[in-house]
Amino acid sequence: MQATANAKYIRIAPRKVKLVIDLIRGKEVGEAIAILRHTPRAASPIVEKLLNSAIANAEHNYSLDVNKLVIAQIYANQGPTMKRFRERAMGRASRINKRTSHITLVVSEK
Repeated sequence: MQATANAKYIRIAPRKVKLVIDLIRGKEVGEAIAILRHTPRAASPIVEKLLNSAIANAEHNYSLDVNKLVIAQIYANQGPTMKRFRERAMGRASRINKRTSHITLVVSEK
């Protein structure tokens, strides 16, 4: 049995989120929380909150044992990009892409 949690439209680029989620893929949930708490990246608190949500979903919806849970799948896909413009020299403008992420986390019993 598997439990999932999704976070959509997160205002961090998926490339930056992937650096964090690669650290915890395949780990037990207790170990993954410890890694996330000590990782100094902006995506760490977001992924930790998502992991806690997946654990709560597994416990409440499927009656799974929290001590036996492992991260079966975790991935970050690109969401919509917000386009912004910044003024440049000689009256020109350049585009700034503010990227968003959709993060999916799946936990299952060992």
